[in-house]
Amino acid sequence: MDFLIENESIATFLMGAIIISIFLLPYIYSLKKKESKTRKRLKETKEKGQDRPLLQHPIINQSTCIGCGICVDVCPEGDVLGLIDGKATVIHGSHCIGHGKCAENCPIGAIEIGLGDISERQDIPRITNNYESNIKGIYITGELSGMALIRNAIEHGVKAINHIHSKTEVSDNGELDVLIVGAGPSGLAAALRAIELKLKYQVIDQSDIGGTILHYPRQKLTLIQTIDIPLFGRLKEGEYLKETLMDYWEKMISKFEVNVQTNEKLTGITTLEKGFQVKTVKNEYLANNVVLALGRRGTPRKLGVPGENLPKVMYKLLDAETFKNQNILIVGGGDSAIEAAIGLAHQEGNHVTISYRKSNFFRLKSRNEKNIETAIVQKTVDVIFDSTVKEITIDSATVAAKEDTQTIENDFVFIFAGGELPFPLLDSIGIDFGKNIETKFENSG
Repeated sequence: MDFLIENESIATFLMGAIIISIFLLPYIYSLKKKESKTRKRLKETKEKGQDRPLLQHPIINQSTCIGCGICVDVCPEGDVLGLIDGKATVIHGSHCIGHGKCAENCPIGAIEIGLGDISERQDIPRITNNYESNIKGIYITGELSGMALIRNAIEHGVKAINHIHSKTEVSDNGELDVLIVGAGPSGLAAALRAIELKLKYQVIDQSDIGGTILHYPRQKLTLIQTIDIPLFGRLKEGEYLKETLMDYWEKMISKFEVNVQTNEKLTGITTLEKGFQVKTVKNEYLANNVVLALGRRGTPRKLGVPGENLPKVMYKLLDAETFKNQNILIVGGGDSAIEAAIGLAHQEGNHVTISYRKSNFFRLKSRNEKNIETAIVQKTVDVIFDSTVKEITIDSATVAAKEDTQTIENDFVFIFAGGELPFPLLDSIGIDFGKNIETKFENSG
């Protein structure tokens, strides 16, 4: 009897081992195969310099990560994160634009959204968690703070005004409680919150209402995520067309009588015994606080080549449909350049060429990266890597690459070489960059 029981136990053990092997071994093999692909992707992104994030990104606590993979699955960009050795790892950092879905969905809170170690970054200002700079009373919000996304910009503007309100004494003098520089999402949200809290304020902008959104191409889908706007209420949709967002801002400005002066460029800020003297091209203001919601677009950077002053040269594309049957040169390799190239290539009869000074595209949004790869394969867009534009004429453009210089037929040139950022102005004010910065942001979205 004991012999039978012993054999039965062995048989049960063997059967269990076989069943486990049938299900477990393929699972382990699948995990190893997926990890191998992830390691290969990480190697590729490192070689291209695409593994490092530009702005905010997931900061993962490896000691507490349990490797569940939820963060990998929920990322809207698709390939920012991966699992290596059972731990979440940033793979394609340049694709991250700070949605924050990974942090929101991590079941054990092992991820936070921040800027990481930016001690060597000279394009990120020193700010506190209330977005106050090293100069007390001057706040930096939105993209200029190093945090992208419209949702973040709105939250920054509101939080800065809340902090200003918490330390503002009631005064009947003519000074402003706060001067807001920039009429984009962050600046307008700050203005609405100032109205709500009955602060004396003024908004100025060197261009027009809308900020970065104003320069988006027609019908561009813009990611917002659900966000509450002071006085106005909640924007519930995840994405909005450019025109819809602009309509919202105009309605808010009209309904709540927001004080905005457009085409008024900031030229300097002087610190007084109490508050600041703010100079623009048109006026001077006395303000106890200043919110700099300038964005990172800046004045378009020019190439400085012969012929750049011709009417056919432009620095933004608003409506691709107005260009048909044209030879078009796109200069640049960022998201704006790629989106313009794809949009123009889609129009009837256009021949689109991209000139880019680097050897490959990097730091593109995943959607744009896939679109341009498809366009290159389908030959709807030509790309000249490692090239620079040397001259622009009425009917041609000369492009110099490593191997040769070629003159191509050309009707229009669109230059997306970035912007002259306001860092010299900020430096003259006394704003510190890239050191002693509080880099953690609570639930940045």
